[in-house]
Amino acid sequence: MSLAARYLEAHGIATVVLGCAKDIVEGVGVPRFLFSDFPLGNAAGRPHDVASQDTTLELALRLLESACGPRSTLQSPLRWSVKPDWKLDYSNIARLSPQELAARRAEFDAQREVARGVKAQERE
Repeated sequence: MSLAARYLEAHGIATVVLGCAKDIVEGVGVPRFLFSDFPLGNAAGRPHDVASQDTTLELALRLLESACGPRSTLQSPLRWSVKPDWKLDYSNIARLSPQELAARRAEFDAQREVARGVKAQERE
């Protein structure tokens, strides 16, 4: 996404990249970057939380109009959780009980079978 933003900018189209991996996005050098300290894949706001998504969009548009130079980064004031240890728990397999791990594996396997069925139907 960062490379696409740089290409668009080079051709006169202003961009704002929304992201959760600050070191990676800033390393690529996008012109405008709205950083959300959220789990990867949630840069546009919390899932099913329209207010956080609206706030994120508003911040991105403000950054688009106010960035004073290249490589401008704005950090979202939104927080994933009031407890900072969410980063220790989020997708951390070592913190799951054997029962929870088995349940998640079963759900993954079920979804994989659904995907295989869809793929097989597309081939027919």
